[in-house]
Amino acid sequence: MNNSSENFFATKVMGHPAGLFVLFFTEMWERFSYYGMRAILVIFLTGMVVGDNPGWGWDKPAALSLLGTYAMFVYLTPIIGGWLADNKIGYRMAVVIGALLMTLGHASMAIETPTFLYIGITLLILGNGFFKPNMTSIISKMYEGHDEKKDGAYNIFYMGVNAGAFLGIMLCGWLGENVGWSYGFGLAGIFMLLGMLQFYFAQPLFGDVGAKPKDEKKGIIDTLTEDLDSSKEKISGKLNHFVTLDYVLIAVFLISALIFIVNDPLSKIGQINTLNFTVAGMTDSLFFALMAAIVFILILVVRIPRYEKIVRDRMIAFTIFCIFTIFFWAAFEQAAGSLPIYTRDFTDRVLEGNAASIFKIIDAVVTIVPIGIITYVLLSLFRKTFNRISLSNIILAVSFILIWGLVIYKLYINFSVEAKEVEITWFAILNSLFIIIFAPLFTKWWDSKYNPPASVKYGLGLIIMAIGFGLLAFATRNVPLGAETAKLSMIWLVLAYLFHTLGELCLSPMGLSYLSKLVPARMVAFMFGVYYLAIAIGNKMAHYVGGDIEKITKEDGLSYFFLIFTIVPIALGLVSFALHPLLKRLMHGVR
Repeated sequence: MNNSSENFFATKVMGHPAGLFVLFFTEMWERFSYYGMRAILVIFLTGMVVGDNPGWGWDKPAALSLLGTYAMFVYLTPIIGGWLADNKIGYRMAVVIGALLMTLGHASMAIETPTFLYIGITLLILGNGFFKPNMTSIISKMYEGHDEKKDGAYNIFYMGVNAGAFLGIMLCGWLGENVGWSYGFGLAGIFMLLGMLQFYFAQPLFGDVGAKPKDEKKGIIDTLTEDLDSSKEKISGKLNHFVTLDYVLIAVFLISALIFIVNDPLSKIGQINTLNFTVAGMTDSLFFALMAAIVFILILVVRIPRYEKIVRDRMIAFTIFCIFTIFFWAAFEQAAGSLPIYTRDFTDRVLEGNAASIFKIIDAVVTIVPIGIITYVLLSLFRKTFNRISLSNIILAVSFILIWGLVIYKLYINFSVEAKEVEITWFAILNSLFIIIFAPLFTKWWDSKYNPPASVKYGLGLIIMAIGFGLLAFATRNVPLGAETAKLSMIWLVLAYLFHTLGELCLSPMGLSYLSKLVPARMVAFMFGVYYLAIAIGNKMAHYVGGDIEKITKEDGLSYFFLIFTIVPIALGLVSFALHPLLKRLMHGVR
């Protein structure tokens, strides 16, 4: 058994190592900064250039194209960052570097100039690559020899994820909309910096877990070759070497994908058309996007049949799940792009009289209770670790003093006005709130004898999420063609976020779970990259289609826009149900 792992369990908080809660708060501040910035980005970019808190007046396709490219890289760079941490710099140093880069990125965005916006987003992408994959890696190392405690540890950790998202959207969104966009972006950077310092000064708790690896002899090409060519099928041990055709197809895919990823925002933001041609009515960006998709399918078609039967079948099953994953996120991630635009332009957010009073009370409760619970966790950590990591704890205490100060100020301002205009970003916190409420129920469901098979979970996730968009389609059925504003009830948004979250809880946690079950151990790293690529494609697709909300509203109506995200996921959900017998055979006993 790992001695370092045993040292962790010598100091416990709520039955788990104190180090887990250091990671909990570090991840919480990172998610605070990520979701806080993302909540206000599109509203800021597309906001009117006049008024008390002006935006930049960008076209919606330009703003969502930038968001889509950013979101896509967020899911691709961890593949490189994870490799660097594994082989060169260690998990802990990767987390510190990533947090520092993201701090600088948020600070750059707070300057509010185009140049610093692009610098900031680039730094956030690079920092995320270092940070994202390595927090969970430290937990995995920490719990070596204590597998029975891992599920509980990850549940605690992901509560930190949702707590950070909740707080970041609420506070960065409130400051950005009511005080100034720079304050929203800047607040994200402040808490990212505090999170980094809190983690850095807690190093004594971690011993040698996550430290710089001792074996640094392998180069990146050697390691990639080993990962790809030595992915053994467990039963026969047959290797599936990469051949010339594989490398050619991979090169064509990478070139086509990069052209699309770079050219799409360039053409929409700066009208820079690097290639400037059309094929069968398709722009150059769309042409290369379709080429990348077709070539990627060809790679799978060429490679997968060469594996032994059981590995081949299970990889086909996992590939099908990845396809469902793409379309799920293409719809779900409208929450970061088109839904804030819908909230701003088509929702009646002004409350008066009793309605305003009731909202203020609800807002106060859903704000104070989660922060109170997290503060209790903080005090529990203090009692156990203050002597060993006092500076880290002091920094964490300062963070929470700032949080409570901002929350009290926010509530004071809200209660001091009679009428209340609900912030655009307030609705985005519902996702985290609903996850915190419903995740335990779904956990009990999955652990019971009624746990449905994978294809049913994917089908339910797609269909339940689609119901949320169906409600928005119904709500907007009478909005005239080309309308730029409307005053629709807020209840439709609340219900939409509820069903989107319930769909997410059915499908989102399944991907990594089935990756570990279906893919041979030596191929997990490679297929992890494929799975993240699927999520990245879904994110880019979400904002590529979402960027056309204005065009579709003018030509076919706003209801038609939401029907796209209703009909397609329902159809795919039914396909997932229908594929159950086939997928069951392909999975060869994996549940």
